[in-house]
Amino acid sequence: MILNHIWGLYAHPKEEWQTIEKRHESLIYSTVHILVIALIPAICSYYATAHLGWAIGAGDVIKLPQTSAIAMSVAMYGGLVFGVVGLAYLVQWMAKTFDAKPKFSQSLELAAYTATPLLMAGLSALYPVLWFVAVVGLGALAYSVYLLYSGVPIMMNIPEEKGFIYSSSVVTCGLVLLVGLMAFSAVLFGMGFGTDYIPN
Repeated sequence: MILNHIWGLYAHPKEEWQTIEKRHESLIYSTVHILVIALIPAICSYYATAHLGWAIGAGDVIKLPQTSAIAMSVAMYGGLVFGVVGLAYLVQWMAKTFDAKPKFSQSLELAAYTATPLLMAGLSALYPVLWFVAVVGLGALAYSVYLLYSGVPIMMNIPEEKGFIYSSSVVTCGLVLLVGLMAFSAVLFGMGFGTDYIPN
């Protein structure tokens, strides 16, 4: 069943990683997991941006027209899916350095389940206050990093000492990937692909 490991990753992550490692679901299963979970922040951010409006500090509530909100949500969805798949390729690419020989399906499983808390944090957009979303996002990021550190030794079948260094390398490359996506978004906005705001 799709999404059947989510509760375990929150309640008992190490045991759940071992279950995931034993089962090794198919590439399609992991892909569907990513495609479904990435809908959460995309849909929630669309609704918040087009219908609720964002409160930033003491200023006015900011809304976008529905067409702009849809375009941003679709772009966000594509960026999130690309980011998780990119993380899987990074995991696969660095495996040889740490004497691990995972299949790509294993790397995608690791990336998909590691990114799950961060993607589920998109629910916080339904209360579109910047400080609240930032706090929830930072908490989810911290837990995603914890899942990565606890999951790498199990999923890659390597000792915990190597797993720590491997995970640190993946986190570093993941941050570079994130900055790259942000820079690409900024370039698109600079080229005129920005949005129109609804005046209050």
